Amino acid sequence: MMRLEAPLASALSPSEGERENRLQSVVKPVSPENSCDALCCSLSPSDGERVRVRGIWTKSIRLNPAALVQYFIGTLFLVCTVVARADTSETNQPFHGVTYRFEARTNPPTRLFIAEIDLTNPEVRLRVSPAGTDPDGDGHWQTTLMQPTRIAAREGFDLVVNGDFFHARGVKDAEGTNSTYHADVWAEVLGPAMSEGRTWATSTNERPALIVHEDRTVSIENISQPREGSREIIAGNTMLVENSQVIPHQSKTRHPRTAAGLDARKSKLILLVVDGRKPGVAVGMSYDELAQELLRLGCHTAFNLDGGGSSVMAIRNPATREYRILNQPTDGHERPVANVLGVIVGEHTN
Repeated sequence: MMRLEAPLASALSPSEGERENRLQSVVKPVSPENSCDALCCSLSPSDGERVRVRGIWTKSIRLNPAALVQYFIGTLFLVCTVVARADTSETNQPFHGVTYRFEARTNPPTRLFIAEIDLTNPEVRLRVSPAGTDPDGDGHWQTTLMQPTRIAAREGFDLVVNGDFFHARGVKDAEGTNSTYHADVWAEVLGPAMSEGRTWATSTNERPALIVHEDRTVSIENISQPREGSREIIAGNTMLVENSQVIPHQSKTRHPRTAAGLDARKSKLILLVVDGRKPGVAVGMSYDELAQELLRLGCHTAFNLDGGGSSVMAIRNPATREYRILNQPTDGHERPVANVLGVIVGEHTN
């Protein structure tokens, strides 16, 4: 945004005999909040006809062509920038301690679904739940796939997002690229998992995980096995932000994403779902783009959960107890997953 204000000798061409006494103008940047009045008669007139500028009558002026071009180029740049982004944002508080925000952008087409959880609120609890029951006891498989809203209804979650990456029996790729998933398919998550103090999955490699401790504190750490004092654990595949710094990733491919992050005080949990694979509506994000968004949202530490067609955020209507899927999953409906992260506000039954 450009603003015209006095003085600069080259900005106006003075008439004869007025060079020493006339006010001149200068082109300089101003903040958007001051730009509304930036053009209100800030040019000093020379003798001659009076003309109307932004609704105010003043004397006619003769501008230096170079200054005029500079001003209009700056104005055109600002207009193009505003039109290109055309951001929209909606915010509400569905539950005490939970703030939900939707953001949409046009350049590139982007749709973000953000839940901010106040971890200092004593009514707020985080829970991790496997999808279905263990299908083979002590065997290889740990759970059966189920839609997130079905899991949430069973567990009484007020808000839910999908969880860890997983392998499913008979499905070659269960990490967000195959859409042939069905409920009740046997599955194993790839990272450590714990629900209400019960460990039901471990990993041979360290993976980033959200840990809810027995004292109700929450952390994000790289682990392979549950640590003493843990109560709930859900894992992902890669760290995105550490110590308020973006961790660069080589892959620049955009996909639908789900991520979780904590602020520096570990008093706020950010759950972020990004739609994708919808040309003209939502192109998704790369790891680095996702990390930048999490940093913008105040995350000190953040990691990536399962994405692609698995990415989902759903919320329960307290009056009807029905669930609404907030984003638009790529399959056109929620995909069965292996586990979820749920938020419960207050004490209530299913």
